Parts: sequence; C-alpha cells; structure tokens
Amino acid sequence: MNKQETLEQLDLDAYELPEKQQSELNQFLKICREFMDHCDDEMVARAFKLCYASHQGETRASGEPFYEHPIEVAKIIIRELGMDDVSVAAALLHDTVEDTEVTLNYIEQKFGSTVANLIDGLTKISGVFKNKGTKQAETFMKLLLTMAEDLRVVLIKFSDRLHNMRTIQPLPRKKQLAIASETMELYAPLAHRFGLFQMKSELEDLSFKAMDPTGYKFIARKLRDKKESREAFIEEVMNPINKQLEDSGFQFQIKGRPKHIYSIYKKMMRQQKPFEEIYDLFAIRIILDDPHTKEDCWRVYSFITDWYTPIPERFRDFISVPKANGYQSLHTTVITHTGKKVEVQIRTKKMDEVAEKGLAAHWKYKEGSSEGKNIERFVHWIREVLDNPRPDAATEFVEDFQLNLYTDEIYVFTPKGELRTLPQGSTPLDFAFEIHSEVGERALASKVNGQMAPLRQELKSGDQVEVITGKKVNLSADWLNDVKTHKAKARIRQFIRQQEREIADKGRELWEKKASRSKLEISDQELSKVASRLKFPSLHKLFYDIGAGAYDVTKLYKYVKKYKDKGRFSDDEEKITPKDAKDSEDNAYEIVYDESTLTSASKGLVMNGEVTDVKYSYAKCCNPIPGDDVIGFISREGDVKIHRVTCKNTRHLIQTDGDRVVDVKWAPFTGDQFTGAVKIVGEDRVGMINDISNVISKSLNTNMKSINISSDSGMFEGTLILLVKDIKHLENVIQNLQKIDGVKLAYRYE
Repeated sequence: MNKQETLEQLDLDAYELPEKQQSELNQFLKICREFMDHCDDEMVARAFKLCYASHQGETRASGEPFYEHPIEVAKIIIRELGMDDVSVAAALLHDTVEDTEVTLNYIEQKFGSTVANLIDGLTKISGVFKNKGTKQAETFMKLLLTMAEDLRVVLIKFSDRLHNMRTIQPLPRKKQLAIASETMELYAPLAHRFGLFQMKSELEDLSFKAMDPTGYKFIARKLRDKKESREAFIEEVMNPINKQLEDSGFQFQIKGRPKHIYSIYKKMMRQQKPFEEIYDLFAIRIILDDPHTKEDCWRVYSFITDWYTPIPERFRDFISVPKANGYQSLHTTVITHTGKKVEVQIRTKKMDEVAEKGLAAHWKYKEGSSEGKNIERFVHWIREVLDNPRPDAATEFVEDFQLNLYTDEIYVFTPKGELRTLPQGSTPLDFAFEIHSEVGERALASKVNGQMAPLRQELKSGDQVEVITGKKVNLSADWLNDVKTHKAKARIRQFIRQQEREIADKGRELWEKKASRSKLEISDQELSKVASRLKFPSLHKLFYDIGAGAYDVTKLYKYVKKYKDKGRFSDDEEKITPKDAKDSEDNAYEIVYDESTLTSASKGLVMNGEVTDVKYSYAKCCNPIPGDDVIGFISREGDVKIHRVTCKNTRHLIQTDGDRVVDVKWAPFTGDQFTGAVKIVGEDRVGMINDISNVISKSLNTNMKSINISSDSGMFEGTLILLVKDIKHLENVIQNLQKIDGVKLAYRYE
C-alpha cells in the first residue's frame, strides 16, 4: 500500500493524534473559538489531523517539523485577519496537494468544494512560482487571476508568505535575498492595495531586515532609544484632549504608533536626512468605540484644532472620500505649544479595523450595507488591470502595476459630477483612458475646471475634467511619459509596438528588394545569425533600424554576400567577439564568492575552492565600500558587477535575472581607496570650508575628490566626495566632521 492509499483511507474522525499534537489541536481550537463567531470544530479538527498526517516526518530548513508551518499560517488567518473556518481549513491544508500524496478529489470529499477550490487556487499559484522557466511578471499575473476567482486565496497566500518571512533566517543568504526581494516587489505592494496595512508593514520590515540587517538594526535601536521620550510627549500633547473627550462622553482609545522601520528608512533616503531630522516618526491615533459615527470624528477634530494649530496642507479627509481600498480616517498635522509637529489620525473602531486589515475586514463586514460593494470594487479593479494583458508585455504590466499600487490617489470629477480616482500625478490623458479607451485614443484637448488645459497638465484633487475628442485616432508615442495609469500606458505601448512593426516591415521590404535584385538567397535563420554578429538583439531590430534609416541596407548586403560567398554560415563559426569592457578604475579591491566552499584569498574571486580569473567592477549607482553588505551580478560577458544590497537597482536585478546573482564578500584589506559621499549641514561662517578641509586632509589623512557647498540665510549645505579605505574610515570622517564648530549634521549621502 502506497502513501496516497494510506492517507486517503484514513478515517479522520477516528484518527488519534500523538499526545503532543492532540494538545496542540486543543489549543488551536481554543484560539478558533476565541476569535470566531462561528467555528465548525469537527471540520477544523479533521483538517488539523490531515495536515499532521500528510506532513509527518518532513522538516523545514530550521529543522522544525514541517506541519508546524501550515498551523502557524492558519493562526495568522485567525488572529490577525479574523477570517472564517473555511479559510482556516484551507490554510491548514494549503501545502498538502502540492507537497504530499493527498489529491484534490479527496479534499473535496472530506471538506467540500469551497475548501477544495481554495487549495486548488493556492496550488496553481505555487506551481507557477516553482516553474523556473516562467518569468516573474507572468507569475504575478497568474497570482492576480487566481485571486479574482476567490479573494480568500490572496489572504491565505499572504499569510503563508508572512510566516515564511518571519522564519527566513535559517535559509542561505542568496535565497533570503531572492525571497525578500520578491516580497518587497510583489507581496507588500499588493497587500497595500488591498488595505492590509498591518501585514504590508511587517512584510516590508522583514524584507528590509533580510536585505539590509545593519540598516534595520540601526533604525530599530533608534526607535527603542526614543520610546520613553515619545510616550511622554504623547501624554503631554493628549492630556487636555483626553479630558475634553471624557467630559463630552466619548468612549475612545489613544495610541501613539511609531511608523514602521522601512517607511522611516525610505523617508531618510528620499529626503536625504539622518534619523534625527525625520520629525513624523509616529502618529497619534484616536479611535472612537462603536457606535460612534463619522460625525463624531469631526467633533474630535474640532477639539484638536481648538488646542493646537493645524497645518492646512497636511489635512486629509479620507472619511468623506475613502481610498480605493476602503481606508477611512481624518488626518491632520498640528504644531504643539512647544513648536513640535505631530500627526493625529481620527477614526472609529470599525474604520480602524478596515485600515489595519483591509480586505479581511471588508470580508468580515460584508453583510453590512456597503462592505459588499467594497469587495465588488476589489474584484472589478483586479479584472480591469488584467484586461487582456499581452504575454510579451508581462514585465511592463508588472512595472506599471507596482507603480500604481504605491502611488497616492487624487479624486477628480467628470463634467456630470461623477467621482473618479486616479494615481497622483495623473493628467487629462489618464482621465480620458479611465473614461474609455476610445476617448483616450481620440483625445485632442482638455478643459480643467472650465478652462482649456494641455493634455499633459498634472491634475489635482477636486479638478473637474472634460476631454475634447476628434473623429480619428490621435495617439502619440510621446504620451507615454505623460500618463500614470496602467490602462493608458498599455494602450500607448500597443500603439508604439504597432508603429515599430510597420517600420520593421518596411525594413524587411527594403532588404528583400535589394537581395532579390542581386539574386542573393538567404534564410531568416541565417539572417538571424548575421543580426547577432552585427550586435543586433534580434532580426526584428535589424529590420527596424533599416526601416528607420538608422542602418544602411547596402552595408547589410555587402556583409551577407562576403560571408555567403565564403560559406561561413555554420553552427561552429567563430563569433565576432565584443570589445573588452573598460575596467573600472576602482576594481582593485578583492572580492570572494561567499559559497559553502568559500576560502579566503588575497587576489581574485574564489569559487568552489579555486581562485578564478573573473573580472569585476563596482556599480556607480551605489558605490559600495568595504564593510557594506554587497552582492554580485554576472554580466553577459562573464564579469561581475558589485552592488550594495540596499541599492535601488539590486531588487530589480534579483527579480529579473536571479540566476545571475552571486553571493560575494570582501576579502582582506589591500590598501585600495573607494568613493564615498558625505552630506554636511551647518552655520555659514567665515573659515568653515577651511576647517572642513583641514579635518579631512590633516586629521584623517583622507583625500577629497570634490566639495560642493551652497549657502542661504546663514546656513550652508554641502556634499563631499571622498576616497576612503572602508566603511569604518568613512564613519570616522563623519564623526570628526560633526565635531567642527557650527556643523549641525554630517551623514553618508546616497
């Protein structure tokens, strides 16, 4: 009897678990009853037993029993998302069909069609993820298509990924980076779009922790150090408000929630400021208990602004106009009596649950008057972004999709007063395509708030937009940089590809006429070899350049005739070798592969225990310095480009060409110098530049490549480009610059 027969003949009701696992089941059912209004204990118990029986003997990378993973995923579904017992059963069994001998038919017989359909959806997604021949973009599209059938699939998949990220540490470094990058690029933005703020924040933080452990620990330590002062500040600010709310009969909670670590890091990078200069590290949240209403939120807002001065441009009313994911709250930033700025968010308890759990909360409240419509909007949105995407445009689709996921929204109106939601930065062109594809294609001009406006003009919330159309298609390739929405970009790219095909067809026609007149015969297969030897990525690109006039068809004819006459077209023909890439001036510092067979070496790269002769250089986009966490990418020519793990290009490279990723580490110091940049801010006084130069050149024996200083209103800001030995050397420079009289800030500049 094989394992499948054994499992599928198992009487789940009569099956007795070992003592330890029975205790775990009892505790699990207790959690279910605590968090669910209704729970089918028998169904959940059967799912728990099958989970244990089917995964018995399997272990994870950490050495822990594998069955504990689906149980933890199910606990996330229960505690953190508040989902139903059907979702819990599916979570417990989500790996069985894929990884064990259990069949989908057996699942349907024992647990019903709904559980079986959920597991089928999850298995399809996992199968695509494991297909190494499938591009990541196409995988993501498959994920979305499956989600559109039953949105509970995405909640289980997110919970699965969240637990995997929480337990990522035992995996090899290269695999950690790949999973963390995928999580940051795909799962976190999608969680954001579905309003799963709590999950999105943790996914981002865990990904950041895996990709840049040093940066994560630095910000986490800073937040811990400031915890007491933060709590004291919140108490001081909210004391008078607290009393007024109590006197007015409000039932409420006040929370001072710090921003999550990755959002602080992004703000530091975006504003190029150190941690100490980021003022909105946390927000004060006032949550009104049920049955308080949105009108009560406005009353609380009036209390806040009676005590403190609001900053008008920082006010956001997401109650009257919710975000597309259903988020509702009043946001205001006020200046306290001590001159500090603080953000205050005001919402009801139900709004808070939707804000934290998004789609899961909508699911919970779907019996209500409006929440069912929110779920319908989610499904409509997914189907809209998946509206006939071309398989060969999958990567473009995901890039546009990810941009739209994180973009802030604006709200504009049609001439009839209908509300439309668009990404921030949208133009009348985006609005036109949002109304209908034909309106976008035939757009000639626009009116914004009754006044003629360019089609490229950036719209603002509250604008009323009218698009003037013609009878003919008026598409332009130039529009691509003037639109934000995926729908507009997809149609314009389709138009551009159509133009490219027409130009390439013209090029082919020119070639065929030239070859026909000279009676030169050559197959497309041979001609593709010619295109490759002439450094064209494809035969299509060769024909395109001929059609566009960028490559002379006579040159192609002469090249083909020369080699055709010599009979040089054979599979073993020597290829034209590319010019040797110019070595980077900084590529003297030693790098070694960080593999299981890693050995130290003073020169070159080491892989599989041997010193290799691979050329390598340092990426100019991030200027890695010894001591930085780095990673390597093998180029088509076989050399290695070294990037910092935190580099903005690293994540993209991992996603698009993960097979070319290699783990690298710094070898012992050889005395070479590396480029580092420092931002410095301080008082503009006589002799300041001289003091800075002296500290760098004399005290620290550091060479300065350039200095760029600008001053305004008694303050200066400058950027120093230095040559340093390693990260400790750079940190030493920064510490000494901070000691100069009048210098307020000095920090590494990206």
